[in-house]
Amino acid sequence: MLLHGIKYKDFEIHNGDTLENDELGEQQFDEVVANPPFSAEWTAVDKFNNDDRFSKAGVLAPKSKADYAFILHMLYHLNDGGTMACVAPHGVLFRGAAEGKIRKFLIEKKNYIDAIIGLPANIFYGTSIPTCILVMKKCRQADDNILFIDASKEFEKVKTQNKLRPEHIQKIIETYRNRTEIEKYSHCATLKEVEENDYNLNIPRYVDTFEEEEKIDIKAVMAEIKSLESKRTELDAQIEVYLKELGIVE
Repeated sequence: MLLHGIKYKDFEIHNGDTLENDELGEQQFDEVVANPPFSAEWTAVDKFNNDDRFSKAGVLAPKSKADYAFILHMLYHLNDGGTMACVAPHGVLFRGAAEGKIRKFLIEKKNYIDAIIGLPANIFYGTSIPTCILVMKKCRQADDNILFIDASKEFEKVKTQNKLRPEHIQKIIETYRNRTEIEKYSHCATLKEVEENDYNLNIPRYVDTFEEEEKIDIKAVMAEIKSLESKRTELDAQIEVYLKELGIVE
């Protein structure tokens, strides 16, 4: 925030474990933007089954992966007209067990998930894995579908890091705002479609980015091989002549 010119008086900084000790109380916000630690561990002790942040989902996020604990925590503090954008590892889109149940709860019971945006790999300094942005709203306008955007292949490589340039970001924003369907880039999947996929939100299930390989002309390849073999035979003959002239071979 400091790097983007937001002055200290405009925000507060709290240092602590927000899952174990929620200092926000009953506060709710119009916007929530977060990049929580990926697949961090948390205690997931029984007391959280009675915590209003997590209890309605009916199951706790696994102890070894707190991603959905952070997501539920943030949704708890999002007001009914607010928007939440959270960066997460792709595992939250398809992992099963408790995470699958929470994901189903958020889609089937709450219908909070507005969009899934796949980002390029290696755009964060702390990790090289590809990530995604989950956009969530409690009162969605487009409440009969989820928008999937695969922006993972549109970036600029700068030394060892991948960068999203303004034009890449603008395309994501415009696609999201207009909920535009673009071949091999975005798709509005109906909730029925998501249900048929067993609430798996893995982006390739909805955005087909497969590029068909160019067909190989076997006859042309064989002709080229024969031509190369013929040229090699000619070169071998020339080399043998030179070697004889130099007295290297008889």
